[in-house]
Amino acid sequence: MGSAISVQEMQENARWRPAMNPWIIAISVIVPTFMEVLDTTIANVALTHIAGSMSASYSEATWVLTSYLISNAVVLPLTAWLGNRFQRKRFLLICIFVFTVSSLLCGLAVSLPMLLAMRIIQGLGGGGLAPISQAILMESFPPNKQGAANALFGLGVVVAPVVGPILGGWLTDNYSWRWIFYINIPLGALAMWAVQKTVEDPPWVRDSDPGPLDGIGFAALALWLGCQEIFLDKGQENDWFASGFIRWMAVLAVIGFVIFVARELKAEKPMVDLRIFRHRNFAVGTVLMFFTTFLLYAIGLITPQFLQQMMGYSAMAAGLITSPLGLGAMISMILVGQLVMRMDQRLIIVFGFLIFGYAALRLSGMNLAIAPSAVLWPQILAGSAIGFLFVPINVSGTAPLRRDEMGSATGMLNLVRNVGGSVGIAMVSTMIARRSQVHQSTLVASLTPGNIRLLRQVSGVHGYLSLHMPASSGSLNTTLGLLYRQVQQQAYLLAFMNVYYGLAMLSFCSVLLVLLLRRARGAKVSL
Repeated sequence: MGSAISVQEMQENARWRPAMNPWIIAISVIVPTFMEVLDTTIANVALTHIAGSMSASYSEATWVLTSYLISNAVVLPLTAWLGNRFQRKRFLLICIFVFTVSSLLCGLAVSLPMLLAMRIIQGLGGGGLAPISQAILMESFPPNKQGAANALFGLGVVVAPVVGPILGGWLTDNYSWRWIFYINIPLGALAMWAVQKTVEDPPWVRDSDPGPLDGIGFAALALWLGCQEIFLDKGQENDWFASGFIRWMAVLAVIGFVIFVARELKAEKPMVDLRIFRHRNFAVGTVLMFFTTFLLYAIGLITPQFLQQMMGYSAMAAGLITSPLGLGAMISMILVGQLVMRMDQRLIIVFGFLIFGYAALRLSGMNLAIAPSAVLWPQILAGSAIGFLFVPINVSGTAPLRRDEMGSATGMLNLVRNVGGSVGIAMVSTMIARRSQVHQSTLVASLTPGNIRLLRQVSGVHGYLSLHMPASSGSLNTTLGLLYRQVQQQAYLLAFMNVYYGLAMLSFCSVLLVLLLRRARGAKVSL
């Protein structure tokens, strides 16, 4: 009898469709997703202003980013359990409300501890927005429209982190850093109204029994993700494993991860259903999503950094030149949303990695005499590649899953997206710092007293300064200082070239992972 009921429930789940038009639901849930992802990067350019107004150091101000990412990451994998416990629509409304109110309080903060406390609460509210929204989005569309649904969701996830620094810089320069938080208030109010009017819970959510919260498992999850985020965010600043603090963060993250996995695999009703990794496409898809967001956040970080440090661009100018990254993603997602249901998704993913690798190779050939167009077109190509990766990875990864497994799947995919971006930023920041030191040592080693070209350059610069500056004993020191600055500049240029080349090779190598995917057509989603 129980088997018959189970089959009947599966048939009812398969037939369920929301009362509202799915595209209206899609627009409703994209707003809170865009708002949350925007906040992962919008504060980056305002840290100096925040530190100054709070009488804090820049290092202390970086906790404004870290505190948000930690609390955000802890909630991400729990969204399926929380959505089933409180009902998905109600939980989404609670998350939007908490995120919006805490954004207001962030803007009103009068001290750094108050701001950090509000950022933690904001991260807790924001952690559930993207995965719950994605689950609602995918469940609202029939299987043959999954590609278009994922493309629309991808617009919010991929474009928001690109728009964040530009919008944050403009608001900070023209108004105040507090407006990077105030901007969430009208967006949050709009999102709550839209979700209340359009979203409904499917039957498998209304009838679900997620079981009690596992306190030990939750503590292990918080330990793992919290320590991992601190390790990634503060590692370069503290010289990685040379710091005892960073070593402890790594050890505690591993301990938390092992305990969490053991508890969840053993539990009859786990908080996070890790058993969905038994589906090969989902397991491979999460790895591919990790590398996709790694590449996106890495190139989104170092290109503005290159333009500002090496070319002397302002933060706003650098942001505008790199904004075509988001434009390329928008165009490609519109296109791939139609293609992904009609052809083998693996071919689209391979194409995306090849295009990104080519764009990164183009950027690896940059020099200090380039025109803005030399950065513009590779950025468009890289953004287009992300569109060709994000949508088919989501579709092929979730195709084998039942609809009642979608909440756990979207939580894990968004967690992997979060971690991939954090690892990408940490890795390229470390590589630029380390490779610049290596190149500087190599260049300095060649500057010997017997180097005729060096002596000629020193003589030429010294002569120029002597004509335009009063003769002083310090003119030779000034000459050597200018030459050393050129050495540093060349060392950093070579480091940026190395990092771009490394991203290209990583993108090309990721193609091999696609071979592990089984062919999956969106129209054949198992229920």
